Amino acid sequence: MPAVATEFAPGLVVQGITPPLKLSDYKLIAFDMDSTLINIECVDEIADAAGKKAEVAAITEAAMQGVITDYKESLRQRVALLKGVSVQHLEDVFQQRLRFNPGARELVDAARAAGLATLLVSGGFTFFSDRVKAHLGIQFARANVLEVEAGRLTGRMADQPWGDICDGAEKRRTLVEVASLMGIDPRQAIAVGDGANDLPMMGAAGLSVAYHAKPAVRAQAKVAINSGGLDRLLEVLR
Repeated sequence: MPAVATEFAPGLVVQGITPPLKLSDYKLIAFDMDSTLINIECVDEIADAAGKKAEVAAITEAAMQGVITDYKESLRQRVALLKGVSVQHLEDVFQQRLRFNPGARELVDAARAAGLATLLVSGGFTFFSDRVKAHLGIQFARANVLEVEAGRLTGRMADQPWGDICDGAEKRRTLVEVASLMGIDPRQAIAVGDGANDLPMMGAAGLSVAYHAKPAVRAQAKVAINSGGLDRLLEVLR
């Protein structure tokens, strides 16, 4: 029998759990980055410089909704359209457009204070994830590396020791791997995301959290934050 979704508080929906839960019962919290910890989809904003934002944003939206199911191919298509964009433009996106979503720092700080390890897993790019990780004090991160030659993007991503592209399967694998290294069960992890490529890691975690998410993601999450900041999770987890 499927779980019944109920509004625990205005704009906060739960299913399959009985709040309040205890934050310290969990040992790891994993976050998506774009549109979860931060307010933008970085690839779309970089594309703005190439005059291709509409084209790239349409592919992003289709991938987020789950209409395009091959995330790796969709990302390769989008990154190819970024060829020739300068690294300075990435810097401009970070300085001028990127903002942390409300409650991001409060939730990360609360998780760390309760003894949880923190993980950022992103289908986005290390240019941004490294800075987000440092700013919020997140311990571990995995994201994609944009290839750069002579200060401009080549339209490709660099291979990394673990593979080529951080997609939904890689997000799940990373969460499971970090849990294993910590000696915990993945069900002792919380996974927070907003798009279709977050569903695999959300399915592996013990507590799945959708933040201002796509309908397919909200429908499967145990907690859906539909209004307010990320720290609203602390209404469910004491």
